[in-house]
Amino acid sequence: MEVGPDGAIRGQVRQTGHWRVLHGLYRVETRHLSPWENFLLDLSALRMVLPEDAVFTHVTAARLLGWQLPALPQQVPFFVAVRSENRPRRPGLVCSRLTHEARTGVVHGLPVDAPAEILLRAARDLGELDLAIMVDSAARLGHLDEEAIDEVLASRRPGTRLLRKVWLSRDARSESAGETLLRRFHESMEVATESQVDLHDDAGRFIARADLIVSGTKQVHEYDGAGHRTPKVHRHDLRRERALVNHGYARRGYTLDDLLNHAGVRDERAGPAARALAAGPPTPGVAQPRARLPLRTRRPRAGDEPVVPVHHPRRLVTNCMIRSRFPAVWDQTAAP
Repeated sequence: MEVGPDGAIRGQVRQTGHWRVLHGLYRVETRHLSPWENFLLDLSALRMVLPEDAVFTHVTAARLLGWQLPALPQQVPFFVAVRSENRPRRPGLVCSRLTHEARTGVVHGLPVDAPAEILLRAARDLGELDLAIMVDSAARLGHLDEEAIDEVLASRRPGTRLLRKVWLSRDARSESAGETLLRRFHESMEVATESQVDLHDDAGRFIARADLIVSGTKQVHEYDGAGHRTPKVHRHDLRRERALVNHGYARRGYTLDDLLNHAGVRDERAGPAARALAAGPPTPGVAQPRARLPLRTRRPRAGDEPVVPVHHPRRLVTNCMIRSRFPAVWDQTAAP
């Protein structure tokens, strides 16, 4: 039996008064602490079974760095990377053995991999939308170095293709995961937008800061999460919306259900209207193209494959459905 500095125990089964971190690794039960504090204690205890050169990566390191994370399964393993021959294998631990050097760091007293390596490792498991949330958050916090990203993308390692696609469409002004989803939703409909725009009246007085504004219009599109329905925030939002309407702006709020499950309806209401406003009045004597409505698909049933028309705006939002029906086998993505 081995006892770590934080009271973690390795090599002996403990039940009463202890929590199981991994197979053969336990620590003292701390129900009075917050989830974040318990997460740090779990990682500290985990170092007892890791080699000295091990660093945390993937969503484990992203959470340590304070990045926004997509919706993840309830049970997510711990992700680490090593650059030596010692590669521990335990249920609940995914260890990648890397063959190149990287600049690692220390966050909250725990070793983490370089941000570019963290994103590349996550690109092997996550979908495009999920990875975009992490990239936007890391860019907003100033954790990404373009030279380091370019070096990783030039390595042609697994995950570089998806990471390059997401990196080229990043937006460091996005302030939440919902705003990233809303922006990517507009991109899928080819509607040009501007992020985090300060709106002023004719006298130059500040009105509000818009999440997204459709370019060339006064259409304000914003993501309304659960926090917008608390009494205090709701009162503030109503006053803000009245101020926008008084100055000629039209505000539309979207929820996660709108973006994931009602994309066709949103395209009919927001897409053609926004394109028409951005294009301006029709030119006399010039034939105008007919608007093409997106194809509708029936509600998926058990056993169906997630088939979506190629031009349908939902082609970017099927990651959640695919992930829920075909969960990732984490330990098969740990190759160097």
